[in-house]
Amino acid sequence: MDPTQITVDPASDVPPYEQVRTRVVDLVASQELRVGDRLPPIRALASALGVAAGTVARAYRELEAAGVVETRGRAGTVVAGTAVTARARLEQAARAFADQVRDTGLPEEELVDAVRTALQA
Repeated sequence: MDPTQITVDPASDVPPYEQVRTRVVDLVASQELRVGDRLPPIRALASALGVAAGTVARAYRELEAAGVVETRGRAGTVVAGTAVTARARLEQAARAFADQVRDTGLPEEELVDAVRTALQA
């Protein structure tokens, strides 16, 4: 994976670790990153992004907890197995939905209820 595929906007309200995490999920969902692809080492990516190593480490930990990546010791961090693609697609679809409905002014509970209703249909 090329570290330039990930960027961090320091002016964003979104924390840098979340920007990294979200971008990796997007890359997996779009299949630009495939199962077994290696992510850059934490320090290398942190240096390329101009952020602290702890920022990238947190993003990687959250990605691992979500099943998107797995850490293989000296072999580094790689995109996890096939279930990852489904999870990544789900997160991408949820973000796209949230972006579309955020400005409706409807209460969050109503939006969540609409999703539940759609899932039960």
